[in-house]
Amino acid sequence: MTAASDESAPPDERDAYASIAAAFDALAAREARRGRLSRGYHELVELVHRATVPPGASVLELGAGEGDLLAALAPSDGVGVDVSPVMVAQARARHPGLRFEQGTGESVSVGRSFDYILLSDLVPFVDDLLELFRNVRRHAHRDTRVVIHSYSQLWRPALRLLEFLGLKSWTPVRNWVTQHDVEHMLELTGLEVVTMNRRILLPLRIPVLSTFFNGVLANLWILRHLCLTFWIVARPSAEAERRALSVSIVVPARDEAGMIERIVAETPEIGTACELIFVEGHSSDRTREEILAQIERHPERTIRYLEQSGDGKGDAVRLGFASARNDVLMILDADLTVRPAELSSFLEAIETGRAEFANGSRLVYGLSPGAMPYLNLIGNKAFSLVFSALLDQRVKDTLCGTKVLERRRYEQIAAGRSYFGDFDPFGDFDLLLGAARLNLKVIDLPIRYHARTYGETKISRFRHGWLLARMAVFAFWKLKVEIFRAPLP
Repeated sequence: MTAASDESAPPDERDAYASIAAAFDALAAREARRGRLSRGYHELVELVHRATVPPGASVLELGAGEGDLLAALAPSDGVGVDVSPVMVAQARARHPGLRFEQGTGESVSVGRSFDYILLSDLVPFVDDLLELFRNVRRHAHRDTRVVIHSYSQLWRPALRLLEFLGLKSWTPVRNWVTQHDVEHMLELTGLEVVTMNRRILLPLRIPVLSTFFNGVLANLWILRHLCLTFWIVARPSAEAERRALSVSIVVPARDEAGMIERIVAETPEIGTACELIFVEGHSSDRTREEILAQIERHPERTIRYLEQSGDGKGDAVRLGFASARNDVLMILDADLTVRPAELSSFLEAIETGRAEFANGSRLVYGLSPGAMPYLNLIGNKAFSLVFSALLDQRVKDTLCGTKVLERRRYEQIAAGRSYFGDFDPFGDFDLLLGAARLNLKVIDLPIRYHARTYGETKISRFRHGWLLARMAVFAFWKLKVEIFRAPLP
């Protein structure tokens, strides 16, 4: 690996690099004497990163300092870059299993791409932010996630006061950019925002109190704007080239005998190959017999029958997805309130990369008469607001049954399922929360929602509404609070 030299930069830029390097060389000598405030802040930053970056990923950190954050993430291949030669020397001594190079984020050339690229407290010290993000893009592959955090302008006077009082090390801040400044520069350099939020209301690690302030109060709408740092997770913008992918369509079916023939007739053959997987859930009518009859009548199609051993739609979806053989996994509800013809748009969103998780939205177009009772509509909108806040992405209709993602992404979600546990009887939130933890790009696709024409709904408005409320509280705890309770290694 080689780090590009800055000798070719104009004299004023070289002077800027030299002054920043000198400032951080001096800071390196003081880092061993960090005060409680500084230590607590860095520990909180590490906890947020550990909740974002899974162990075993390849990680590039620009502005790596002494390399402690990079080492804490246990990367399979970790590379750190810093402008300060003293910092780099200390990082190499502290973490001999990782690689560290001197250079600037704008100019360094590592010669390969990474799963995660970290810009931890780097943005305020960069001379050319556009060139920094262009260089980040050069080191990113299709699935790379770029994790950025920086200071809120609101804290500018307080940070300067802490430096004056000697409670925080002085640093040569050059930029006080906002979240939206960064968002716009990412767009200009071929990157796009996946999630954007604010964290760390209390930059100290005090048992219980730190968790309450940073895990609970920091997520309240008004107090969120008082947080010390903003955080952005970004990815490379979708490429123009469309991939050709195969499709597995999973249909959970319980007491839907009158719909099976229509499902087979109306479901299009999409993708390079297409399989239709019926998961039968202990029906009391002839659903099983109808599925087997359709398989016999259509030998030209790949139609498969699975029988649940467990209960509920969530269990059926997990069984169907686990047995699927193709690239893209789709859920189609057997009541055909969403028509199978809509699935082609979902496939296009995945094949083009514009979506990594395509979520159907019934709340864009007008609803067919009788399709959704008014109380259900209000409940759907309320839960969508709640889960949008939890996911840090706008999701208009979390309860729509039509959800689509690549099988490889689902396998990542399934591998990390123990974090949330098997708590979701519907399957929607198991997928959405898993996608959020992986920082997948969730896109709403508007669909037309029709009234059921056969059988009865499996949803109990009040019983399941109470269950959803409990799930929201559980998700808040896991996604927002628990990360600040994790012990440091």
